[in-house]
Amino acid sequence: MTWEVLSIIGTFAFAISGAIVAMEEEYDILGVYILGIVTAFGGGAIRNLLIGVPVTALWDQGLLFQIALFAMTIIFLFPDKLLKHWNKWGNITDAIGLSAFAIQGALYAVEMGHPTSAVVVAAVLTGSGGGLVRDLLAGRKPLVLRAEIYAFWAIIAGLLIGFELVKQPIELYILFIGIVVLRVLSYTFNWRLPIRSLHSTTKNQMM
Repeated sequence: MTWEVLSIIGTFAFAISGAIVAMEEEYDILGVYILGIVTAFGGGAIRNLLIGVPVTALWDQGLLFQIALFAMTIIFLFPDKLLKHWNKWGNITDAIGLSAFAIQGALYAVEMGHPTSAVVVAAVLTGSGGGLVRDLLAGRKPLVLRAEIYAFWAIIAGLLIGFELVKQPIELYILFIGIVVLRVLSYTFNWRLPIRSLHSTTKNQMM
């Protein structure tokens, strides 16, 4: 049940995120649906390829496809009412999708009996893979590759689940909320991972 709930939450949130990015880039209705579907299911497809699950397993998720289509249709039909709050709340849908899918991906790998390293990889790819493909198709710098903390929270989820420190449903829901809060805090207060710029090094050498 926990797995299914997280799948629904993640699919809904990422479908909205992909659709809104497509509309910001002024894509037509086909582009909106394609980018929304890719965002919602791209991470799961990449994860399946790497941990040995047939990609065709995605086609068995009829309910999730319906949820994604519903979310994208609502956004497309009523943009003025919904998108006026996007600048304030938009990143929250991405944070919700990241958290839900990272946990879901980790649980998937654990259920298949994979080691902790694979659990972490599954968490990162499921949580951020769809957003990575979305940003590339939209011609944007992928959020997961920026200095701003993003995929790090998926790694934390993967480690906690991989080492079985979190496994009960109530613990998983607390972890879900915690990852969402941390992700929101990280972009609100501009938390960043260490970065090394070659441009500044080259400039100093030239001086």
